[in-house]
Amino acid sequence: MPREPEPLEHLFVALDTPDAERARGLARSLAGRVGGFKIGLELFASHGPDLVRELRDSGRVFLDLKLHDISNTVARTAEAIARLGVDYFTVHASGGAAMVRRAALSAAEAALAAGLSPPKVLAVTVLTSLDDDALAAVGLRGPTASAVERLAILARDAGAGGLVCSALEVQAARRLYPKGTLVVPGIRSRGNRVGNDDQARTATPARALELGADLLVVGRPITDADDPAAAADAIVEELHQAEPGARP
Repeated sequence: MPREPEPLEHLFVALDTPDAERARGLARSLAGRVGGFKIGLELFASHGPDLVRELRDSGRVFLDLKLHDISNTVARTAEAIARLGVDYFTVHASGGAAMVRRAALSAAEAALAAGLSPPKVLAVTVLTSLDDDALAAVGLRGPTASAVERLAILARDAGAGGLVCSALEVQAARRLYPKGTLVVPGIRSRGNRVGNDDQARTATPARALELGADLLVVGRPITDADDPAAAADAIVEELHQAEPGARP
């Protein structure tokens, strides 16, 4: 029987900065306190694959580029990402089943050819910055919860290793994809205030874990704190308070 992950293993910190030294400093101070680090477009566009490889020394790496293009382009990009040795990377489920399928197969083949463990492809359903009105404004059929479920089924059947969704949809996602890795951004502790917060669908760390999330992505509440290590420790302590019995 697989062991239950330690609370800190659920927590990934988003290194959303263009400053390589700041990213390195955060990774050094948080190594061993969190489960890993998310590298997004801002940091990757500024410093590229070399920094991704470097940060692997500090923990698991989740490369969040949200690929969305024709299947052949995404497949070739997935191969390059797999050779970096990351643990997870993202594609948009709305890119379609063929695109998701090609990404998963190409990444697995490239990793195995390089002697690496295949990364898990995570399909982004609906961004946590969008609500029902925003979804309707771009012409997508909603409400948000229904859109997430529709895209979750598509991604599951196309061979994605997991999904990215908000905590509000994670129970439905777990029901639809019991074995998938469910990643939840938009995590906010009670009383936490983030300047210029663009997240629309949020939850506390403990609640997201109780609802069925596997990985929680937290950025500014940790990285903008006066003491990021203490902020991360506080969130891990919140995860210790989660009630495992409440998870599906």
